[in-house]
Amino acid sequence: MFVSTGIAAGALHEKGRKVFRHAGKQVLLIASGGEVFAVANRCPHEGYPLSEGTEGPACVLTCNWHNWKFDLHTGAALVGRDPVRTYAVDVRQGEIFVDLADPPAEAQRERALNGLTAAIRDNDLPRMAREVARLERAGFDAREALIQAMAVQNERFEYGMTHAYAAAPDWLTLAARAPGDAERLTAMIEPIAHIAWDTLGGGHYPFPTGTKPWDADAFTVAIEHEDEPGAVARIRGALREGVPRDAIFDALGRGALAHYADFGHSAIYVFKIGELIARLGDDAAEPALLALVRQQINGTREERLPEFRIYDGALAAWDGRGDAIATPQDFTGLSIDAALKRTLASSARPPREIYDALVGAAAWNLLHFDLTFDTATDNAIADNVSWLDFTHALTFANASRHICEAQPDLWPRALLQLALFVGRNKGYVNAQQDVARWHVADTRGFIAEEMATLYDHGIVEPIIACHRVKMLFALEDELKAAPRAPWIPSMASAMNRWLHTPQKRHHGLRLATQAQDFIAKEG
Repeated sequence: MFVSTGIAAGALHEKGRKVFRHAGKQVLLIASGGEVFAVANRCPHEGYPLSEGTEGPACVLTCNWHNWKFDLHTGAALVGRDPVRTYAVDVRQGEIFVDLADPPAEAQRERALNGLTAAIRDNDLPRMAREVARLERAGFDAREALIQAMAVQNERFEYGMTHAYAAAPDWLTLAARAPGDAERLTAMIEPIAHIAWDTLGGGHYPFPTGTKPWDADAFTVAIEHEDEPGAVARIRGALREGVPRDAIFDALGRGALAHYADFGHSAIYVFKIGELIARLGDDAAEPALLALVRQQINGTREERLPEFRIYDGALAAWDGRGDAIATPQDFTGLSIDAALKRTLASSARPPREIYDALVGAAAWNLLHFDLTFDTATDNAIADNVSWLDFTHALTFANASRHICEAQPDLWPRALLQLALFVGRNKGYVNAQQDVARWHVADTRGFIAEEMATLYDHGIVEPIIACHRVKMLFALEDELKAAPRAPWIPSMASAMNRWLHTPQKRHHGLRLATQAQDFIAKEG
């Protein structure tokens, strides 16, 4: 679609450059070396006018704001990252015509996804935003950008998926609920930026090749023996054979709860990956599941640590005959050993009753977290405890509830592991502090209000923002499942305190002190 600019070629050669405006576009015309070039006038970096730039040798145009340099022939960025758009020029009877037709939609899509890949590798957040906006402007679903991010970075997660994938379904839901386009784009960019953050500087760790027929028992054995090639081959087989997704996730859930795995992360990740695939579709299934399998292979088995070693004995002692009624107060303040014994004392009670009691105790712990541990500089490494050590109790509970509702025989494992959370955090609370001011009168209103703040949360570290979104959605989901759960008010108050208390995220003095102590004892 060539459009007349109304500008004579001779006049342009005399003046050197001129801006042509048409249908909302600004096109910079430049005469250089006997040629006429047309480029978008806005620098692709931050939009400053290239008409104010400096032309150098070899038809190179420099944006003077940040020194980005562009080849006028191709638009390629010689210094900087994004290319500038170029337009075909035709001189007809001395008058300049410019082709303003947009490239085919598929070409725009390819440019946006390629640019997104480059932005992710550079951890360039502004460019990520621009490329997702370009993708949408070309008429494509922004979810393609997240699928692309997973595809190109999946093999850079050395130990498997992180919270970047786990929080993604919640960001997608937040995007779907957004009050405006800007908020929707904000939520879409969050998981992409988190993937870039978590893989920055990482190596390349290809997944094993090979496919084997799906066998749930063989898959479970592979996970148990930390056999990544075997587990990956079974997952690929399941996907090739069209095994029902529920059957795959039953095996993944069973593997996650086989141990107190990775401080509960394995169970959380199983649940969230299921949600993520449901929101992104089959194109995301293989990368998501492979990343999850790698995490399960590499996840720690916390019950092997001295403080949790009594878990295996407690699980073996579960006989389903303990008939003591369970309430949150029964578990509040208990040690790990006492919490496990108290859980066994109620083993004959309905799982939901024990669950509510344990989550209620976890809510009390979160509400009463002793902030001196968050700010300490001379503590032992084992006492490097933060808010996140407390928040995982709710997200683990939420995930394990879904897993156990599909496979009720796993309830003893989930409940005893939840007791480990409760007992472990007992030593890091201050029961004497006044927490009345954190009371929440309207839990649903509180959740909605706090979710609204996430569109502009202002938090640098993705891990903190993602815990906020995951916790709020976990509370929302639990409230929907059991609106009258006795612990709901306490958890809402605890989250209110957590969300509105400044967190110390850089522990320079603590790090140096502990490093010196470590080296002094290194021997």
